[in-house]
Amino acid sequence: MAEFVAYTDGACSGNPGPGGWGALLQAHENGAVIKERELKGGASETTNNQMELMAAIMALETLGKPCAITVITDSAYVKNGVTGWIHGWKRNGWRTSSRKPVKNVELWQRLDEAQARHQVTWQWVKGHAGHPENERADELARAGMEPFKSR
Repeated sequence: MAEFVAYTDGACSGNPGPGGWGALLQAHENGAVIKERELKGGASETTNNQMELMAAIMALETLGKPCAITVITDSAYVKNGVTGWIHGWKRNGWRTSSRKPVKNVELWQRLDEAQARHQVTWQWVKGHAGHPENERADELARAGMEPFKSR
């Protein structure tokens, strides 16, 4: 049975500014990659955090069937948000502990819905530290941003 892994990353030129997201989806069997898919996209006016969230959302939404998947991100914002903060936000009607509206609430809600279909394990990896698949996700994010930089 295949094991699924998604490496996700976001990028922004200016914050806010044009941005991109990238995801490298892999199916592993017996420790070897048997299938790979690259995803990327972007927006003309966005933030780095929004692109980090979009990368994870798109990785999970792209999977046709519910499955067990490990999502590896270099974003502590995404990892901490989805594994910790989101529970309090939902309890508080999508408000922070200081009663302020959660930033990027639509994306957090979309991520929450996307992950509910799957059995997701979240992992954080240090960005720009020579991790080949994370570097590839970063390249995809920068490529996803490219069409929006000249607008």
